[in-house]
Amino acid sequence: MPTLTRRTLLPHFEKVDLIMARLIKEAGPYRLRARPCTSPFKHLAKTIASQQISSKAADTILKRFVKLYPLVNFPKPSQVLATDNQTLRGVGFSAGKVRALKDLARHTQSGLVPNTRALEKLDDEDIILRLTQVHGIGPWTVQMMLMFQMGRLDVLPKEDYGIRNGFRITYNLMHLPTPGELAHFGERWAPYRSAAAWYLWRAVDLQTVSKIT
Repeated sequence: MPTLTRRTLLPHFEKVDLIMARLIKEAGPYRLRARPCTSPFKHLAKTIASQQISSKAADTILKRFVKLYPLVNFPKPSQVLATDNQTLRGVGFSAGKVRALKDLARHTQSGLVPNTRALEKLDDEDIILRLTQVHGIGPWTVQMMLMFQMGRLDVLPKEDYGIRNGFRITYNLMHLPTPGELAHFGERWAPYRSAAAWYLWRAVDLQTVSKIT
């Protein structure tokens, strides 16, 4: 898995976008480091559990969920499919999340959601196309997985509010760029759009700090 540093990124951005290069200098070292997941099914099941609730609530639900299957560290797709919906609702999952979990389990069994080794052989767009066929999994969720679990270097989550806001701050705009505008402008950042996205998040942090101080 490639490891990038600010030193390796700056020559590229100084050629293609001096404003982004200045942000990189101001924001400090590049610290995005992927934490590989051993199972796409497990990672996405946890993601589904945590959607639209606090991390504390999600942790509680996941602990109850795992306790349903005492003989394994984490349930297998076949076990989830064999569990009735009311039992899953009983640990705290909403009806929508039960549907999403079972859809994820079915697609994992069919091979549409592959194991880690097979997933790593696919390109970013193919991964997004596959995984977003699961109910409850959208492009943003997959893009976060590509960046933070798979270490893909050229991902730009154009719908992400924080990234769009960071762009507005960095480029001194009155309004947020549309996702399409961000994607079009960001083409110049390839093949390091993941790094650009990470630094745009940092731009928001820098503004917050400056307001406090």
